[in-house]
Amino acid sequence: MRAGAAQKVVTEVEKKGRKASKETRRLQLIEATIDSLAKRGYAETTLADVADGAGLSRGIVNFHFESKENLLIATLQYMADEYANHWNSALEKAGDRAANRLWALVAADFDRKICTKRKLAAWCAFWGEAKSRPTYQALCGARDVKYQETVISLCTALKEEGGYSYAPEAMALAVCATLEGLWLRLMMGDGTTRENALAAAIEAIVALFPMHIARNGPK
Repeated sequence: MRAGAAQKVVTEVEKKGRKASKETRRLQLIEATIDSLAKRGYAETTLADVADGAGLSRGIVNFHFESKENLLIATLQYMADEYANHWNSALEKAGDRAANRLWALVAADFDRKICTKRKLAAWCAFWGEAKSRPTYQALCGARDVKYQETVISLCTALKEEGGYSYAPEAMALAVCATLEGLWLRLMMGDGTTRENALAAAIEAIVALFPMHIARNGPK
């Protein structure tokens, strides 16, 4: 290998290393932000709290995000992407049957990767601010629409297969409201556990789609 080519390879490796380091730092700060939101709430979270939680200097926080608002937007974007990727992945693995896909969608909502106390608390903090912050609404709005449309399509398919008498749009709203309500109960810390919430969600879809779903899974 010629010297010039060798230097080019070294330079590319260095660039990738710097990029990886930058992404690692950003992720550290986002995770620390989630921790702070869960512990302190939205208003009380500061850049200093995040820096200390990540074990990094406050200058690093300013370098990557410049402001608390930018950091919070990046954190919400990260959580929204994680949630969307998680349920989309669950659907892909479930196959084509509507019953299997609905079961997978419900199970994904209460998976340990997504449904944790710290993440639920962080979601709660953002939801409390969403009404007065259009940026937060915009970040999650498109994903909420896609999720709702997915549930409507599943309810439509199940109705066609089973001859149910419900209106798919109304049934989809009922399913989504049930899942959101169970998340809210978990956020409130009233003693509801993730396992109890999942069991309740399963009871709901068993009652709503008796020809397709049993307590132990799709029929």
